[in-house]
Amino acid sequence: MGKNKPFIGFVLGILVCLAVLSGNFEGLSQQGKMCMAFSFMTIIWWGFQIAQPGYVSGIYLILLTICGVAKPALVFSTWTMSMMWIIIGAYLIAGAVKESGLGERISYLFINRFVTNFRSIITSVFVLTFILSLLIPHPWPRAFIIMSVMAVVIKSADIPKEDAIKIGFTVFASSVPISLIFLTGDATISPLAVQSSGVALGWMGWLKLMGPPAVVGSILAYFMILVLFKPSREVSINKEEIKAKLAALGPLTGKEKRTAFWVGLAIILWMTDTVHGIDIGWVTLFIAMCMAMPKVGGILTPASWGGVPLHVLVFLTAAVAIGRVGGATGMNAWIAKTVLPTSVPTNPLILAAFITVISIFIHMILGSVIAVMGIVIPAMLAFTSTMQGVSPLVPALMAYTAVASHYVFPFQHLNMLVGQGEDNGMYGQKECIRMGIPYIVVVFIMTCVIEVPWWKMCGLW
Repeated sequence: MGKNKPFIGFVLGILVCLAVLSGNFEGLSQQGKMCMAFSFMTIIWWGFQIAQPGYVSGIYLILLTICGVAKPALVFSTWTMSMMWIIIGAYLIAGAVKESGLGERISYLFINRFVTNFRSIITSVFVLTFILSLLIPHPWPRAFIIMSVMAVVIKSADIPKEDAIKIGFTVFASSVPISLIFLTGDATISPLAVQSSGVALGWMGWLKLMGPPAVVGSILAYFMILVLFKPSREVSINKEEIKAKLAALGPLTGKEKRTAFWVGLAIILWMTDTVHGIDIGWVTLFIAMCMAMPKVGGILTPASWGGVPLHVLVFLTAAVAIGRVGGATGMNAWIAKTVLPTSVPTNPLILAAFITVISIFIHMILGSVIAVMGIVIPAMLAFTSTMQGVSPLVPALMAYTAVASHYVFPFQHLNMLVGQGEDNGMYGQKECIRMGIPYIVVVFIMTCVIEVPWWKMCGLW
């Protein structure tokens, strides 16, 4: 398809939309039919990347509103809840940690203390990603900070290009499973999964449910990288250059100290949300705003707002709207009844495997974590709604685990896509396929082997 791919996708989306609108779907209301038509068109447009997702999402939101599919209050309901504001606050905090130099300083200190050979480089990438996931509630800034440090390590140790690619790939690949450990590990998609379930879940509650499977996934990813990406030769780290970089940063600045204070306070408030009762979305936004106040802040500036991508927020609004409007119009229930099996598997392992297979299959086709979550989670919630004694968190978080952990090609996970290329993580599609295909087994281990018995112990079943 090449250059014509966007136009082909554009036309295909419109044709599918018209076909659905003119079809007869027994048991589906007119609003549900319109919601399905516009949703399918939007999903096709996302999949074919006909334009930046923000523009496509904007069209979808407008169509839902002007065609009377749902009231604007429902279509744009994301903006009245804390989820959108935790994302905005997270981007601002991530920018503050990066611009202040605090993240870079922590990375150099760790490298200088613990890194001696290739294995320890890989280990340090995973450990730093874990540490910074507490400080920076978004995976991309974390990865680029660590990558900038690794570039110095690669240069100082005279690491050959083929091994440098392996290190670069590790930086971004490690962010995939580790981002699932904390609710704020990826403040873009983790709150979306909770919001979609309709069940309140705090920071510690997330850590309790998602921490163990995500930690297992991270450990398995670590050993897989060591096995699949062995170095061509052993390396020797030049600690003097690392020390020189640390010295060049100078003593801890006032801005770094203030950043450390506010981020530390944010972590404390995130961890104690069930004690003080304040939603972590408002906590995150409040901390970000305080970082701009005179004297006590002075970290964020008017230009810092440029680090909050509006198109991502519009995209998220549309992804949530698919599930919410689909539920209100009966689309989700109709799809679940028509496409999915008539009976829900009573065996937890079979149900977990079923949700995982469906999630991965749709993700392979659409290639967008957020878009697939917007489709799969509502469908699985409707599918399992008749089950007695099963929390909605089970299908929601299980589908989230499968989709957010899975990739084969770089475009299927933004964490991998942003690192692709010579100027970023240096890796390409080949490395992603080499890791992504066997990692599917790990995804099943996380959902079926870990989550099923663990969540039973936690009382979700």
